[in-house]
Amino acid sequence: MKIRPFILIHSLLFLLITIFSIQPWPSLMLTIAQILYVPILLQFISTRHDWFNKRYYYFAIPTYAAVAILQWTDQTAWDGWLAAIYFLFTIIVAIYGISRFLKRGFIHLEEFSIDLGLVYLAMGGGWFLAYEAGWDTGFSAILTWLTAIHFHYSAFLLPIFIGFLGRKSKQKVYPWICLILLASPLIVAIGITFSRWIELVSVILYIVGIFGVIYLSFKCEFQNIWQKWLVRISFLSLAVTISFSLIYAYGNLSQWFIIDIDFMLRFHGFLNCFVFALLGLIGWSLHVPEPRTRPLSFPISQIRGGLVIGEQLLEKVKQAGKTPNYYGLVEDMSVYELNKQTIPPPIIHFYERTMDYQLSATIKWASWFKPCAALYRIGSQLMQQINLPLHQQEVNMTGGIWGIQQELDGRTAPRAWVRKIEDNIVFVALYSEHRTNEKNYMNIALPLPWSTMIGILDVRQLGTKLQLTSKRAQSQSDAGIYLAWKKHLFKLPLEEEFHIGESKKGKLRAHHKMWFLGLPFLTINYRIMKKNEG
Repeated sequence: MKIRPFILIHSLLFLLITIFSIQPWPSLMLTIAQILYVPILLQFISTRHDWFNKRYYYFAIPTYAAVAILQWTDQTAWDGWLAAIYFLFTIIVAIYGISRFLKRGFIHLEEFSIDLGLVYLAMGGGWFLAYEAGWDTGFSAILTWLTAIHFHYSAFLLPIFIGFLGRKSKQKVYPWICLILLASPLIVAIGITFSRWIELVSVILYIVGIFGVIYLSFKCEFQNIWQKWLVRISFLSLAVTISFSLIYAYGNLSQWFIIDIDFMLRFHGFLNCFVFALLGLIGWSLHVPEPRTRPLSFPISQIRGGLVIGEQLLEKVKQAGKTPNYYGLVEDMSVYELNKQTIPPPIIHFYERTMDYQLSATIKWASWFKPCAALYRIGSQLMQQINLPLHQQEVNMTGGIWGIQQELDGRTAPRAWVRKIEDNIVFVALYSEHRTNEKNYMNIALPLPWSTMIGILDVRQLGTKLQLTSKRAQSQSDAGIYLAWKKHLFKLPLEEEFHIGESKKGKLRAHHKMWFLGLPFLTINYRIMKKNEG
């Protein structure tokens, strides 16, 4: 069904519910979100090929019927069951949000904002069920109902509007503003439940985020003047409502009430419902921005690990049959378009004749990550993969390179580089390469239990040094760290970067750094020299 007829149908449905409703008028503020705002935004987000879109009416029609009956009837013993139908619908929406996320992973924050809005809706459905079923949540009935509204507007509509804005925005501050506003709904809920101080802090965070998103809306280019001002007015209304929320939160903390719950219900509710939500919905409906994502189509190693990786994987590779003998991680470094006139020859030689070199490494875990590293170390010793020591003493790394049958791995000329510290396997990395859009990438697979971590590294020359990085130079780059499970590929919130350069004549130093969610957690410094010069 096309979007505009869909909007008309749901507008008429809401009008019909309103005409025959016997519930107090404030209840319509939640009903309009359930019958009008939520369905329309779901149509904006989903595509014809989505499983959600194809099956939408199977679970949507009973849902809208249940919401209508709750408005048309007085309180009955069936209210909880009717609300449960709506709650089940929000669970399905949340599953759709999670499925969108799993197809893409931690890439394109604006799409993650939309995904999280879909997940947050289930919390709104849960609070709606609690209210209609009369469950004891520890709060008054009105606060339970207001929390349901909060998760429909601030936690569902707002993240999706922010996601649409992110599809168009090119401002560097967008990620920070987006993350603040995505975290705020949960912090508000925690504050309401446990602490007035947390509630006050959450409102202050909201203020920072909202003024940030207003700034972004004035920096953004829109499709036409109507969309520009409808979206801007929608976000500007939040500056008014959040100011009163701050006053109300301060009143709860200080017991000096300037405004009461009735005022918040009427004023705050009206602005959120008819200015922020309605104008925002109309504004974005004039032109829904297209996502900037693209399918990930680079080759992925078909090899998966078991509970034990190291020795078992090597045995599997050897049993697969005769393979070429490889002496380096790369056959020819010229595929990466390096200037061999300026880059030191030992760097090229190391990658093409890796077995001619010996490595010494100093491993340093970040202080904040050491407890996690210690726990991981228990399993990594058994797994024989990414099995790094906790101490910072320099260690010698030995090992070898084994060819892998292309039919077994699925990529071009794959080979396994096994590194050991003493007799313990610490790394099993399967090297290959691929080409996308006239650019070559280093394609490295680290088998894990029943899955594989994939590192796609962009190879760049920085003067006389070489950089291998998973950080993207542009949105269409393949670079990144991914997790492959069965046929699914999921981008992880990890980044890594290697810098390798010549320290002395014929001797190399490499610096390997890794980040999790932007926080550095592992650094490895390598000394590399030819074996006959050791």
